[in-house]
Amino acid sequence: MNLRPRHREDPELNLISLIDVLLVLLIFFMVSTTFQQEGRVKIHLPQASDLPVPRGSQEPLVITVTAEGSYRLNERTLISSSPEVLRAALMKQAGAERGPITIRADARATHQAVVTAMDVAGRLGFVELNIATMHEEAAP
Repeated sequence: MNLRPRHREDPELNLISLIDVLLVLLIFFMVSTTFQQEGRVKIHLPQASDLPVPRGSQEPLVITVTAEGSYRLNERTLISSSPEVLRAALMKQAGAERGPITIRADARATHQAVVTAMDVAGRLGFVELNIATMHEEAAP
């Protein structure tokens, strides 16, 4: 009879592969989870009446862009369709006051002509820009 204890090896767990799998799962969940933004402040905006704000005494300037790409300022045709002529006419007409501007563009006018008019007005300091449109009429 052999009473000597047998030399047993303790079972060993390989944790390296387990840690790799857990890190992959952690990265997957971090990337795919949407976080709620708790830091946003909830505010209640004050109420105001719907009455229109009174404007200055000056009428709004109206830039009309024709289908050919020429410009008109307050129904006066400009001598050229260049941005410099439009800029000079706007400066002369507006003076020091930078009130609202309305752009009326023909539906067949090029996009570039409308953007040029907007760019010229923006560079002169006009910040209130309106674009005139028409409501579609119901088909009979």
